[in-house]
Amino acid sequence: MSFRVFVPRDTTALSLGADAVAARLEREAATRGLEMTVVRNGSRGAAWLEPLVEVETVNGRVAYGPVTPGDVPALLDSGLLEGNVSHPLARGLTEEIDYFARQQRLTFARIGITDPLSIDDYRAHRGFCGLEAALRREPQDIVEEVKASGLRGRGGAAFPTGIKWQTVLDTPADQKYIVCNADEGDSGTFADRLAMECDPYMLIEGMAIAGLAVEATQGYIYLRSEYPLAKQILDEAIARAEQAGYLGDNLCGSGRVFHLEVRLGAGAYICGEETSLLESLEGKRGMVRFKPPLPAIEGLFGLPTVVNNVLSLAAVPFILSEGAEAYASHGMGRSRGTLALQLAGNVQRGGLVELAFGTTLRTLMEEFGGGTASGRPLRAVQVGGPLCAYLPESQWDMPLDYETFADVGAGVGHGGVVMFDESVDMAEQARFSMEFCKVESCGKCTPCRIGSTRGVEVIDRIRADQHREANLALLHDLCETMVDGSLCAMGGMTPFPVQSALKHFPDDFQRTADGDRS
Repeated sequence: MSFRVFVPRDTTALSLGADAVAARLEREAATRGLEMTVVRNGSRGAAWLEPLVEVETVNGRVAYGPVTPGDVPALLDSGLLEGNVSHPLARGLTEEIDYFARQQRLTFARIGITDPLSIDDYRAHRGFCGLEAALRREPQDIVEEVKASGLRGRGGAAFPTGIKWQTVLDTPADQKYIVCNADEGDSGTFADRLAMECDPYMLIEGMAIAGLAVEATQGYIYLRSEYPLAKQILDEAIARAEQAGYLGDNLCGSGRVFHLEVRLGAGAYICGEETSLLESLEGKRGMVRFKPPLPAIEGLFGLPTVVNNVLSLAAVPFILSEGAEAYASHGMGRSRGTLALQLAGNVQRGGLVELAFGTTLRTLMEEFGGGTASGRPLRAVQVGGPLCAYLPESQWDMPLDYETFADVGAGVGHGGVVMFDESVDMAEQARFSMEFCKVESCGKCTPCRIGSTRGVEVIDRIRADQHREANLALLHDLCETMVDGSLCAMGGMTPFPVQSALKHFPDDFQRTADGDRS
């Protein structure tokens, strides 16, 4: 009897020893004379269970994790290949694990299930159905479908995707571009990486559909250099998609054209800002452009360009395949569809959680995350990346949607959720925000370049109890100047975490740097 065992090959699983687990399984199978195939699937997104080993049974896949190479012999002895759940690492049927069963996966429905590079696997799970549907429609019809879905940019700005596409479609040009912003640099975020490493054809399909929608024939994935495995997988997936006719000069035999390439960034956080990204993609230093003109009108090489985040483009195949209403039926208010939330920081069960807009932080952090890894009480959480606010417990029961968070000066951003226990020093976190901007600023505008440098100095004086009250007043003024005067969101949003720390955790600014209250 032949058995199939699945061992993930994404960056997280590999960092935790997945290759060694797969090798041990193959050695043990050979030694024991077992007919077993090890499939290197993508991760299901539960970092706390990695490496998550699954075995295919007649009832579905049974999961075991986290598995080390040393666990393999005992797992085989206890009936791993038959799906026996007597071993302490047994988790039961994968789909019934509470962490997965309670999610609403639309974009990430395939991750962990398929072999990331198998086009047959992708097609067997409704892959390329969206592209095939798009090829039967006119560009304006595709744009209208995306508008009707309510999809908004998942990179942080939350701008309606369909409106951006409409602008590019309406702008006449002989050449247009689709650019995917895969420069995922926010602290605590990894959803883009999971999408690219575990389901690369989804992104390829989404970009091809975008090309059809706005009449663009060339696409670029601007990928952060810190993602070498994603680069390897994307390059191979693009080559296979070209061979199979899903990219190139004749999409699915339709005569339509769309080419796609990967380009690497060079470690600059500012290149997550769309105009800096375009400057870098053109081979220049990554610096913010003045707007207008918008990239949708004068973007890459001065031509109309759609710049969308990985998750925005990855949502498009579902919308074209299943219809706008199927996507828009999830969520609340103007926040439609699902959000890929990424639990990180001081968390017991870190990983990806895809839920419809409207859940609460408390549900996410306690019921999915299991509280802190330290076991100490939660004190603060930063949602949306290093440029977003720190939230106290009084704000953990708000529904997670763009408008509700904006009303309290917070942001959903790219969905990163970084948790802190009661030991955190929020004055130190405020300093980190200013220092991060100081290091990563492109330097083009004075409020960001100089303001962040002075911000670090002022917070250091506050923590050293040097004219504390005067410097607190100065810090408030400095934050307002950066918000009102910066050229882009880098300088304009850096004050948000500082201001929230000052508002919600004022006592931390009354202590010296060594923790003593002055």
